[in-house]
Amino acid sequence: MGNKKRIVLLGGGYGGILTAKKLSRKLKKDNDVEITLIDKNPYHTMLTELHEVAAGRVPEDSIRIDLKKIFAKRKVDVVLDEVTDIDFDKKVLRSEKNSYEYDYLAVGTGSKPTFWGVKGAEEFTHQLWSYEDAVNLKEHILNMFRKAAKETNKEKRQKMLTFVVVGGGFTGIEMIGELGEWKDRLCKEFYIDKEDVKLYAVDALSKILPIFPDNLVRKAEKRLNKLGIEIITDAGITEVSKDFVVLGDKGRIDTNTVVWAAGVEGSDIMDKMDTEQKGRKRVVTNDKLQAIDHENVYVVGDNIFYIPEGEERPVPQMVENAEHSAPIVAHNIYTDIKGGEKKSYKPVFHGAMVCIGGRYGVAHIGMPGKFFGLTGFFAMFVKHFINLVYFFQVAGFNKCWSYLIHEIFHIKDNRSFVGGHFAKASPNFWLIPLRIFIGYKWLEQGLHKLPGILKDPSNIFLIPAPPVADATSAASAVADQGANAVVDATSAASAAASTAGAADAVAETASAWGEALPVPDFIENMVKWSMDNFFYTSDGGYTVLAEIFQAGMVIGEIIVGLLLIVGLFTAVASIGSIIMGIMIWSSGMAPAEMLWYLSGGVALIGGSGSTFGLDYYVLPFLKKIWKKIGIAKKYYLYTD
Repeated sequence: MGNKKRIVLLGGGYGGILTAKKLSRKLKKDNDVEITLIDKNPYHTMLTELHEVAAGRVPEDSIRIDLKKIFAKRKVDVVLDEVTDIDFDKKVLRSEKNSYEYDYLAVGTGSKPTFWGVKGAEEFTHQLWSYEDAVNLKEHILNMFRKAAKETNKEKRQKMLTFVVVGGGFTGIEMIGELGEWKDRLCKEFYIDKEDVKLYAVDALSKILPIFPDNLVRKAEKRLNKLGIEIITDAGITEVSKDFVVLGDKGRIDTNTVVWAAGVEGSDIMDKMDTEQKGRKRVVTNDKLQAIDHENVYVVGDNIFYIPEGEERPVPQMVENAEHSAPIVAHNIYTDIKGGEKKSYKPVFHGAMVCIGGRYGVAHIGMPGKFFGLTGFFAMFVKHFINLVYFFQVAGFNKCWSYLIHEIFHIKDNRSFVGGHFAKASPNFWLIPLRIFIGYKWLEQGLHKLPGILKDPSNIFLIPAPPVADATSAASAVADQGANAVVDATSAASAAASTAGAADAVAETASAWGEALPVPDFIENMVKWSMDNFFYTSDGGYTVLAEIFQAGMVIGEIIVGLLLIVGLFTAVASIGSIIMGIMIWSSGMAPAEMLWYLSGGVALIGGSGSTFGLDYYVLPFLKKIWKKIGIAKKYYLYTD
């Protein structure tokens, strides 16, 4: 036990989590290594999405992920504690009540807002740098509208309805953009005229989003203006109080709400770290991301101060930096323990994106020397796609699914880059008649054919006759199964069609249900190839596999029908309905009526059995059991 190597990761932010996951993967079979992640919160916060909670676009829990969920069934021990001191000489971290020894330390404590010495800024502004910040700001904004709705004093009311965001970078612009969208809903709910609400984006620089090219900045400004936001640049804040904010020589704005998003610095623990720091409390590292004065201390994410070769500035404090630095730190710690060659940090950044509300964004992406701009739908699509890539690394399917639910499927007021097209969900009880109807039709089909299967399994009537078979006899054999069966009747047409010169027989047999749906030539050729190889014998008969397939189709029709009628596993049964319909269509045996089975199956996939169906009782029970299974927990194969 005493010979074990102890790796401690301080901070459960983007960099810390990715580093821990990569180390656990590399060292999962090594019992001589312990990996511990320490954070003061039991959850990981998606800092890039804070504005969405603060402005009421998504639920509060959508920006948190339980750390124990992230590391379930992995070689990482999650510890809830707040480290207040680091002793690099003794290799120990200390909190109020505990101490943690380490052999290798990865620091990823992130940042906090910096106030630049502005009077009253820390005391009288709202920040947006933690989950608590977002929730508190949301409640404050709601409270301002609640009070304003009943306030008769014009001056007090105007202060309540005036909102100032200080900072024209990503955080500030995203926050004021979201508030510009949310304003419409708030005014409607609290009976306030939109013209009474004043929104300001203020920055000391000469333009907002300074790292973006001017054409994208202009489009961002146009969008902000459309949302009723006034942009004030070249306005350095000199004082903030609970009732106003002073914009230097540009006067002041009377307001009860100032959101501070004007830059960051290293977290509080940086003040206790005996390491060389630059750039507002960032740890100076070498190209291996080791602190230059402690070779067993590595730095990840925002805490890195490192200027790559050929660059003039240190790596930016962005999520992409955390994603790039995590594998380097994990690899280099691994080589410290196991031996090997360390890797140097050579990041290649692919740009940045900023959303202005849920419907519009601007992006500047590409590769060094080959960047291009995107706006509107395409910028938002890229943003969501990149978020999904990151979330898949953190919590797999579970988080990606919940992200899509919150961002697209359960969105309110069309605040999504696809509007409300995917959010207009109808109550499931409207689908009950359709579910029972399609279930009944499949059950009827299956029960009608079942006696023929039981009587003589070798009597094949669901598969087109072999090419050498007589077309007329094939049609007659199929027709004997009953003119009322959709597939039985059209099987005659298909069987007849498989013999050259039998087109008249096809038309005559299919006429009871109309013409068979057309099948593209390439699909028809694929079906013919599979029939020749799996279902037909060389002497013009059927293989045993053909008998098994036919019996399976009939049993499948009965099972799908029953499941849909009783509302059990309706998603699976609906997909089965679609698959069987496609198989019948691709074989050239499907009349127009088959379109009911296909389109109805699609409509029934999304939870149609949760109303007056057994899914209402069965699925929650199975979900509880499934979430406890090790493989489901490890690979996040469940929904919350």
